[in-house]
Amino acid sequence: MPELPEVETVRRGLAPVLVGSRVARIDARRPDLRFPLPERFGERLAGQDIVGLERRAKYLIATLSSGEDLVMHLGMTGRFSVVHKDFIDRPGEYIHETGPDPAHDHVVLHLSDGTQVIYNDPRRFGFMVMMPHAERPEHALFRKLGAEPLSDELTADYLVRRALGKKVNLKAFLMDQHVVAGLGNIYVSEALFQAGLSPDRIAGTLSNRRGGMEKAEKLVASIKDVLQRAIQAGGSTLRDYRSADGKKGAFQERFSVYDREGAACLTPGCRGEIRRAVHAGRATFFCRRCQR
Repeated sequence: MPELPEVETVRRGLAPVLVGSRVARIDARRPDLRFPLPERFGERLAGQDIVGLERRAKYLIATLSSGEDLVMHLGMTGRFSVVHKDFIDRPGEYIHETGPDPAHDHVVLHLSDGTQVIYNDPRRFGFMVMMPHAERPEHALFRKLGAEPLSDELTADYLVRRALGKKVNLKAFLMDQHVVAGLGNIYVSEALFQAGLSPDRIAGTLSNRRGGMEKAEKLVASIKDVLQRAIQAGGSTLRDYRSADGKKGAFQERFSVYDREGAACLTPGCRGEIRRAVHAGRATFFCRRCQR
């Protein structure tokens, strides 16, 4: 499933096409994705200007001139293609083993200038919902989301307060979308390694008995740095992901631990090797010598 850097890459690829454009009509080729498409979907979108495109956690949100938001989630295999008059662009496209089969083109936004934005999703784990913009913060999808990791909301003090008394391990704590929104398996593993913290460490130990928050401060800095570097690299390509210009994401070439089981630790002077463990059904990669 795409994580925050990949979704942000998709947003940056789509924004120049969508923002400021008018939706002429919608071609919904099936009634549902993971959930049913919104009621009167075409009627509510037709004739609306798209005034903004943002990301919250792993959601893409198009704000419409009507005062409604179109919220989109890519699920496991969702992708967008932009069809101009003379060429096709695929912002942050995930090409899975099923290939870009047009049979899976489920929703097409026809813009007033003739551009088409096509949503393709072989497994149909993605979804689209609509809601009034003013009500979005209290909507069920958003009201319990945790701090946006690249915002000023994520601080060492915030993490320590959320971790207070928690007996879960750090991997599970950071994967909880109610704590930090948008983090996933890859970037939690990378951030914990960079911070020198074991995924098995109890979350409540992020601060010490004297109130020191050095571990939390280092973890916050590592989370922000890893995500920013991943976005700059266009995300991570594990299954033929492509960015807006057709290039692969490059961050997988810079992984320190993820998917490197058995390889030597990259920390200078460390003679450990990367281990793999499973936390809550998800693979975690770490160095037992460097991460405490």
